[in-house]
Amino acid sequence: MAGVDLGIDLGTTKIIVYRRGKGIVLEEPSVVAYNVRSEQVVAVGHEALAMLGKTPAYIQTECPIRDGVISNHLYTEYLVKEFVRKVTKSFLIKPRIAICIPSAITPVEARAVVEAAMSAGARKVYLVDEPLAAAMGAGIDVTAPSGHMMVDCGGGTTDIAVISLGGIVTADSLRVAGNTFDEAIIKYIQSRYKLAIGSKVAEKLKKEIGCVFNPKEDVMSSVKGRNLLTGYPEQVTITQTELFDVLRPYADEIVASVRNVLERTPPELIGDIHDNGIVMTGGTSLLRGLDQLIQENTGVETRVAEDPILCVGIGTGKSFEQMDELKEGFQNAATYSH
Repeated sequence: MAGVDLGIDLGTTKIIVYRRGKGIVLEEPSVVAYNVRSEQVVAVGHEALAMLGKTPAYIQTECPIRDGVISNHLYTEYLVKEFVRKVTKSFLIKPRIAICIPSAITPVEARAVVEAAMSAGARKVYLVDEPLAAAMGAGIDVTAPSGHMMVDCGGGTTDIAVISLGGIVTADSLRVAGNTFDEAIIKYIQSRYKLAIGSKVAEKLKKEIGCVFNPKEDVMSSVKGRNLLTGYPEQVTITQTELFDVLRPYADEIVASVRNVLERTPPELIGDIHDNGIVMTGGTSLLRGLDQLIQENTGVETRVAEDPILCVGIGTGKSFEQMDELKEGFQNAATYSH
């Protein structure tokens, strides 16, 4: 039992834990509920998410990871500690932990991630670049002398990278992702209909009818919220075309970033990417039409990975098997390990 290896996808909206030899063992929201009176954490994960927006004033619910980086070190540490305890069933086992990070993370942000994992009881911590983890999770041989392009769209960040020979050749990371689309929906409905809705409702609407390529006028959905003028509950109907105008500008930013990475890619690898196509991972890759929009603008076949939401978590766990062959992530992270 002493040799436990855990791969953790420390996502903005969800934490996924992969245990080597067992696969995905935990998938929970990155949410903490905190009692300010007793100064104690009262719930984490699914339990805390159910309390979001419904708690008394003295209980605060917070997402301590924002835009792919730690915004509240104490809460993140508690989250990781609680989830590590859940999957190892003990405080005595000190696992090796690999954590994926956005490719544009700063050294200070990286150290915060490592410190959170060490405080949670890890005996050694490794950092793996998110696009690299996504590629491994999608079943791509990242150590081969062939270029592969990954677009990992999560909740807080979108990471785009060209991978070859176990390392990242060119990359870009932008803080336009799932939460950006949700916030845009909230602002639009508030401005257009004077209706206040929460992030859960916005996300549900995005999943139901959100589209960024060839929308249909006859596709629509109802949304309930509080009328800001009367203060009473109200229901309005939103069409897919209407939502398209809200979401498309942000999708265009992702496309521009993909094109930017392609322009900076060495000519030797462009042919490989044309043959291998672009692979998308992350929950936001499921947004209707995003893959088609990228394909339309780049001329490169774009497809969504088989299990896009779990890809990064699976790849982070699998990275232990290729530790010696990876050019980036593991070797650099050794400076952070204890």
